[in-house]
Amino acid sequence: MEEKCKDHGALLNQGEENELEVFGYRTQNLRRALCFIISALTCGVLLLVFYWKPQWRVWASCIPCHLQEADTVLLRTTDEFQRYMRKKVISLYLRTLKFPISKNPEEPLVADRHSVINQAVLKPELKLRCIRVQKIRSLEDSNSCYDIHRTFGLGLTSEEQEVRRLVCGPNAIEVEILPIWKLLVKQVLNPFYVFQAFTLTLWLSQGYIEYSVAIIILSVISIILSVYDLRQQSVKLHSLVEEHNKVQVTVIVKGKGSQVLESHLLVPGDILILPGKFSLPCDALLIDGSCVVNEGMLTGESIPVTKTPLPHAEKTMAWKSHSSEDYRKHVLFCGTEVIQVKPSGQGPVKAVVLQTGFNTAKGDLVRSILYPRPLNFKLYNDAFKFIVFLACLGVMGFFYALGVYMHHRAPPGASVTMALILLTVTVPPVLPAALTTGIVYAQKRLKKKKIFCISPQRINMCGQINLVCFDKTGTLTEDGLDLWGTVPTAGNCFQEVHSFASGKALPWGPLCAAMASCHSLILLNGTIQGDPLDVKMFEGTSWIMEDCNVDYCKFGMPDSNIIMKPGPKASQSPVEAITILRQFPFSSSLQRMSVVAQLAGDDHFHVYMKGAPEMLVKFCRSETVPRNFPQELRSYTMQGFRVIALAHRALTMGKLSEVESLAREKAESELTFLGLLIMENRLKKETKPVLKELSEARIRTVMITGDNLQTAITVAKNSEMIPRGSRVILVEANEPEEFVPASLTWQLVEKQENGPEKNETYINIGNSPVPTGDRGSSYHFAMSGKSYKVIFQHFNSLLPKILVNGTIFARMSPGQKSSLVEEFQKLNYYVGMCGDGANDCGALKMAHAGISLSEQEASVASPFTSKTANIECVPHLIKEGRAALVSSFGVFKYLTMYGIIQFVGTSLLYWQLQLFGNYQYLMQDVAITLMVCLTMSSTHAYPKLAPYRPAGQLLSPPLLLSVFLNTCFTCIVQICAFFYVKQQPWYCEIYRYSECFLDNQSNFSTNVSVERNWTGNATLIPGSVLSFESTTLWPITTINCITVAFIFSKGKPFRKPIYTNYIFSFLLISALGLTIFILFSDFQDIYHGMEFIPTITSWRVSILVAALIQFCVAFFVEDAILQNRKLWLLIKKQLGFYSKNQYRNWQRKLAEDSTWPPTNRTDYSGDGKNGFYINQGYESPEQIPKEKCELGGQTTEQHFWTIL
Repeated sequence: MEEKCKDHGALLNQGEENELEVFGYRTQNLRRALCFIISALTCGVLLLVFYWKPQWRVWASCIPCHLQEADTVLLRTTDEFQRYMRKKVISLYLRTLKFPISKNPEEPLVADRHSVINQAVLKPELKLRCIRVQKIRSLEDSNSCYDIHRTFGLGLTSEEQEVRRLVCGPNAIEVEILPIWKLLVKQVLNPFYVFQAFTLTLWLSQGYIEYSVAIIILSVISIILSVYDLRQQSVKLHSLVEEHNKVQVTVIVKGKGSQVLESHLLVPGDILILPGKFSLPCDALLIDGSCVVNEGMLTGESIPVTKTPLPHAEKTMAWKSHSSEDYRKHVLFCGTEVIQVKPSGQGPVKAVVLQTGFNTAKGDLVRSILYPRPLNFKLYNDAFKFIVFLACLGVMGFFYALGVYMHHRAPPGASVTMALILLTVTVPPVLPAALTTGIVYAQKRLKKKKIFCISPQRINMCGQINLVCFDKTGTLTEDGLDLWGTVPTAGNCFQEVHSFASGKALPWGPLCAAMASCHSLILLNGTIQGDPLDVKMFEGTSWIMEDCNVDYCKFGMPDSNIIMKPGPKASQSPVEAITILRQFPFSSSLQRMSVVAQLAGDDHFHVYMKGAPEMLVKFCRSETVPRNFPQELRSYTMQGFRVIALAHRALTMGKLSEVESLAREKAESELTFLGLLIMENRLKKETKPVLKELSEARIRTVMITGDNLQTAITVAKNSEMIPRGSRVILVEANEPEEFVPASLTWQLVEKQENGPEKNETYINIGNSPVPTGDRGSSYHFAMSGKSYKVIFQHFNSLLPKILVNGTIFARMSPGQKSSLVEEFQKLNYYVGMCGDGANDCGALKMAHAGISLSEQEASVASPFTSKTANIECVPHLIKEGRAALVSSFGVFKYLTMYGIIQFVGTSLLYWQLQLFGNYQYLMQDVAITLMVCLTMSSTHAYPKLAPYRPAGQLLSPPLLLSVFLNTCFTCIVQICAFFYVKQQPWYCEIYRYSECFLDNQSNFSTNVSVERNWTGNATLIPGSVLSFESTTLWPITTINCITVAFIFSKGKPFRKPIYTNYIFSFLLISALGLTIFILFSDFQDIYHGMEFIPTITSWRVSILVAALIQFCVAFFVEDAILQNRKLWLLIKKQLGFYSKNQYRNWQRKLAEDSTWPPTNRTDYSGDGKNGFYINQGYESPEQIPKEKCELGGQTTEQHFWTIL
């Protein structure tokens, strides 16, 4: 529909996660009236269809038009699900405000010239046409730093506040506690429950009271539990956000000064005063002063983060672009806690309100919980196809039953009714409850292991994970770092190593001053808090931290700053104290931090910097960097040490105001290199066993870290992520220069050799190629974030080849981590990501299963959160995912077979206008199927990971064959029994001799009614039960239901054995015992209640033997053939079937390529026209496009030439 009318649509939030297409429609009264008439004629069925498909309602009652003329809009997501939402266009009138507003089109309504409000309000009507959605644009990102300070620095006028309040709505994350009746209606109108209501109405009309009542009770219980669960979630989420809607805040109103109001009255552009300890009710941009914030809710990491004010830059570029990807250092996020403020001396700490309501960071978290992103998982797509198949089977049954009854000249009404009953047999009523039980059980087991989940549907997806990415620091290695030593420099040379193990205090010098001051630590209630690395570094100086007092103010130190001074164990120092005046915070993308500090008694200021050694030397004067710097750095990183470099510069300025306006670029230049700080980053004790377990399960492991490349390689080897004997190939890429295209160098890292002194380890770049025997998985690529960016941009066709064997990705920015996870997914890997939540938020969200190691039970960072801070949670999650996935498959197969078993039996009885009795159905449906389905999934996960994954799709050959063959066995046994019973000497066709038979069976009275039909022959009315056929078929179908439940509950290798599931085993044995008891009992009451006819004992034994033979054959076929993995692999090999996954295809291609992997060579990118190939889609390391980069889709042919 939309494709035909492109001119009436637009694209919202282009390139963002919540991208939407919007289409305009105008309601036509004639169409609307027609829809109303059809709805009345169909007794509301059309309205129900419109409720399920809102786009059909719009297409039926409206015509496409331009958005300017639309009174209804249709929103459509741009993802693979193409979901639709209908919204009515409403009008807001600004003339309702209590003050006059100019109607002059040239005069802006609000001071912010970039604001959408100025463009959206129609003049002279003063009308704003809009739709109600939870996310609207607030303060425009196009504002420059200068614009924000000039436009909002003094606050908004009260009139502008009112205008913004009307347009933007209240600053409230409103989670409505839905009334119970609304929740009930929503549940009852679910398509499955509507079908169930139709089914139950049909059954009740035919007198199936007991069974119908049982299903009604179960459905009501299911609906009540669902409503209760939804209500509890709603209440819990409401209480979580409600407290932030009622915070008292102080804002500055232009021309009126400060004003106290409730936080829900805040609007974008308001100036917020931060009083001290404070819970933020909105997203705000810090413009004056600095503060320390706990962002635990946002990242899951409760480490204080220092926020700095937005600079007063007079550039025209947007403020976010000015700060690059590091803009977050200026932003205070909603829901986080301000724990300390530092005024700049020009008044209180101030921030401009940036986003309100659902537009904030906390709004994102709440929205992701309220509306989780749908999962494009094959299981759910295949499940729908299976249900459609069962429904089609039911439709075939409908026409079969109709034909049979019409052939026997039954009344038309009765024929249709009985045909509809057969239609409803194939789709089991317990299907929805049964499919969710596996996930519920898995979620409870994960909770016991302190793994919490906000997206339960992803648990099944965890069963398919075959690649796990790990962050290094805090994930594979300990959070805390142990100090090893310092390597100071003097006169362009490295000096003797100072070892902390010696117990001697660190001698005073510029290096000691840098370690004492270059950090973001704070003093909170007398306790030093901050990043663990900063804490360890500061403790290594033996200095102490305290609040500024009068004694230090005589040195000219601001009283709002924290003072560092020598402790009792510190070495002799001529400096009494140091204070930090300005911070340029650490950023993963910048890989450095710096501070401006003042030494007590000194009248000028100092800049101290620390960061990644490779990054920091770029800011140092070359004459101060030792010539053997690369070799010295390599010697430590190859031993797995964490190396931090430090630098210093004395500033010539003497005024504090000059320090406040100092640009970071100016401060971080012309530095003097001071030396290296060496820290030990030990592996967590759980790391090596877990990686070994994953390796044995053939699950790939990859390291994505912001740390040094050589350190990452060493940690990978020590943890055996890179197995012993494997080769490591360094992939180093360089950007194109003026006359030289982008280059790609492949260097083979030879085995580590121990140096003669200090147990040093060196890398030798060898010239020997990879031996033929070492090809395949015995080589691993390692690269830095810089190289990854160049490869993505200039060598995109090589990227899949590298990723198939890429293991180490170091110095990766947060955006590059997300991009890498996405590239792995393009190769059809199911990717898990495990990180600490701080710099990994994007990657954790992007992965199929993101696991944040955090103390929080739920954070915006990832769908899974582990309160145990090590990677043991990864195999636990994969095991539970596999168990839940196998359980879902088992339940689905069982319910499919259950429907088919009943369908076959009922169809056979329909041949002579009969069917099973109420209690016969009741026994199968309630005592067996319902109980089995609710307990089948409670089998625990197998404690050992198998070296292969369970099937990921229902429509796979083994599963389809399983259902098909079991259906064949069922048909054969039931049809044979149906016809064989007719051959018995004691068999009697009741409908021919019903009166005589009933007289002789007076002791076994039944409720069968006999009448003379319109042809004059004695027959049973449609719906009769009593017959030898039903007495024979019921035990066979019932035992078949029990045996298939057992057969489909396979334990090892993904679940524990069936006998460990005590309740399920007990129910199966009890059901089988009860069925056999009913079969062989000779009690009149049982025969009367179950509507059976007594048969001779030998026939009953024959029935049991037939059911037993069917079980043995089905079990053998399922276990020895269909579940025989080796047999299927052999069949695939013989038939030439190979996996269609991209990574498998690349592995096969590369295994046949004698030139791969390349070693000791350099490749260049280019084409024949201009010498360069650039992937235009790549903008920056933080803005990697979401569009698919298909290998064959390049417009320019990319080729390489090689220098050997």
